[in-house]
Amino acid sequence: MNEHTEVFQRHRGAVFGVAYRMLGTASEAEDVVQETWLRWDRADRSTVDDPRAYLTRIAARASLDQLRRARARRETYVGPWLPEPLLTGPDVAEGVVDDAATAESVSVALLVVLETLSPLERAVFVLREAFGMAYGEIAETLGRSATAVRQLGHRAREHVRARQPRFDADDDVRAAVTRRFLDATMTGDIAALLAMLAPDVEFVGDSGGQVRAPKRIVRGYERVARLMVAISPDIPAGTEVEYREVNGGPAAVFVLDGAPYAVAVLEVDPETSLIARANFVGNPDKLTALAASWR
Repeated sequence: MNEHTEVFQRHRGAVFGVAYRMLGTASEAEDVVQETWLRWDRADRSTVDDPRAYLTRIAARASLDQLRRARARRETYVGPWLPEPLLTGPDVAEGVVDDAATAESVSVALLVVLETLSPLERAVFVLREAFGMAYGEIAETLGRSATAVRQLGHRAREHVRARQPRFDADDDVRAAVTRRFLDATMTGDIAALLAMLAPDVEFVGDSGGQVRAPKRIVRGYERVARLMVAISPDIPAGTEVEYREVNGGPAAVFVLDGAPYAVAVLEVDPETSLIARANFVGNPDKLTALAASWR
């Protein structure tokens, strides 16, 4: 491996991390990684003082272009859209959660909110809040004035603050609630489900139209409990539920014949320990990256 390839590999995780936070899908993020590599391979690297910053800027521009194209595709997406789940932790998804960013910056809850930002607002938010870039550097990266970038950053922060859950239960509580919720779902115990759901709970099922799931968000604890009981007979025989860290927090992964086929990530109110939102991803196209890192 030559030197410039080694340099790229050293910072590949950061490149992927920028792209994933911008796009919410691993497949599109990998496309950005490939484009960034091609540009790096052709660049005059003798003029590059900080390879990580240089590669981050390339990845941000490529991600912005990709995000603008992706928005049109997502308008025709069947059912609710959720980010593609990724296994995280010390031994997987290197660079997605690293010393440059916290687990919260790849949480499902935050990525859902980021979908409601404009592409430019999302780019500024990710580069500033997750990667700590200065406004001047972001402005240069995006081809905008520093004043415009500050305004975009302010709007994005206010938007996220208004829409993101202000708090979530700690990981131990979320993990325990997740286990109880899945146990009750697997056994069809509606009384147990009703006892752990917040009155205004939401169920969001991302199927992409490829597996059975509601095509709209289901709201209300009685409706969600009945839904879980109704779908429990559809869980394939032989399914095992494994509890792993996904997108920086506890999650349940449904596994059949050694391969994951669905992921559940819950948002839990820390004051009541009740489930405020249940996110389920069953679209097989969104489980490719998770399956590749599964062991």
